[in-house]
Amino acid sequence: MQFSGKVALVTGASRGIGRAIAVELARHGALVFCTSTKAGGCADTLAAIAAAAPSAPAPQALVADVAAEAAVEALAAQVLQQGGRLDFLVNNAGITKDGLFLRMDAAQFDSVLATNLRGAFLVCKAFARAMAKARFGRIVNVGSVVGLTGNAGQANYAASKAGLIGLSKSLAQEFAGRSITVNVVAPGFIETDMTAGLGAEVRETMLKNIPLGRFGAAEDIARAVSFLCSDAASYITGQTLVVDGGMTM
Repeated sequence: MQFSGKVALVTGASRGIGRAIAVELARHGALVFCTSTKAGGCADTLAAIAAAAPSAPAPQALVADVAAEAAVEALAAQVLQQGGRLDFLVNNAGITKDGLFLRMDAAQFDSVLATNLRGAFLVCKAFARAMAKARFGRIVNVGSVVGLTGNAGQANYAASKAGLIGLSKSLAQEFAGRSITVNVVAPGFIETDMTAGLGAEVRETMLKNIPLGRFGAAEDIARAVSFLCSDAASYITGQTLVVDGGMTM
């Protein structure tokens, strides 16, 4: 995979999967724009890129709340001005507010949908016209296996990730004629800060349900995203690539 001359945006790139994706795309030569919700949030990501891809174009860190339409519009203007265009769009920004359904209030539900689903919609909307004009684009939305299976205590999160699959399929159909592919990568149990807080008993139970016998690494997801951005995946669109060690098989 050679991404020299390509421009990429990775939302939610301050840590975990988002950081790994940003590093992987830069490692193959892309100019990477990284977003987080606070100033300095992507400092460690920029350092990781510098260490892993010293010859790559200098990455840029931007602040944006993807749930806020004005912030997304400003983000798009900045990326398109500085980068000249956008080739790869990776919607990774996401939050969780878990709780049993009977105890979940509307605010918990709405906030997760606002970031995870509406945010992806807003970001895609902000860049779609430029991609269509260029007649090229790779959009990869980071979902979750719970968008396929559901999960007790995550009605809001599962709904947002299931919605992301439907959104991606619809965009894939609308933009195929402009050589823009739209796909979803659905991670399973990945070792990140978000999952590190789970108890040993929960982790052991989950491990028993993974045929490959290990938890995934953020780099496993990054490589899948990188593949879907590459020319090798130019005939793949509207698909959900599950990366879970066989857990949902």
